[in-house]
Amino acid sequence: MKILGIDPGSVNCGYGLISAKETCTAGRNNEGGRSMGGPVCLSSGRIVMAASKPLHERLKELFSSLSDVISELRPDEIVIEKIFFAKGIKAAFGLGHTRGVVLLAASLACIPIHEYSALEVKQAVVGYGRADKRQVQMMVRQILNIQHQLSPDGADALAIALCHMNMQGPYSSVSTGIIRRGRRAAR
Repeated sequence: MKILGIDPGSVNCGYGLISAKETCTAGRNNEGGRSMGGPVCLSSGRIVMAASKPLHERLKELFSSLSDVISELRPDEIVIEKIFFAKGIKAAFGLGHTRGVVLLAASLACIPIHEYSALEVKQAVVGYGRADKRQVQMMVRQILNIQHQLSPDGADALAIALCHMNMQGPYSSVSTGIIRRGRRAAR
């Protein structure tokens, strides 16, 4: 399964595509099966729009560029970050418009969309919901065995994708009924 994480922004929009390695497992009687191994980074980057352009032009550029990314990478699922905090009302509106464009591009491609808060992403990737950007970037590089530096937007997008993979994996609360957030997950 290929998961495309998107970190929406009205000037820089990060994206990152991950996949789980498929491994062959053989039992005692040579009964083989397939299981999913660790995640692998397939692509990451960011879409940069000129801050000097009016918002409507940046949104149009974002939609076009993101549609191209989705078409080229062909993810099975798309994951974006929920809005939780913005520095000001203007920033909140800009982020809301940007998220709308991301949701539209994903919807038009008929790809399932999932959303997680920044707290959930940091908890899933770093193990601490109040981690800073440097800690998130370091863990993303470590988990995905990336040797080069990542743009902060690309690292955030990969972290969002990793969060979703964690939530969907064999040890997620959905599949095992593990206690999450102080409540037992519904079966």
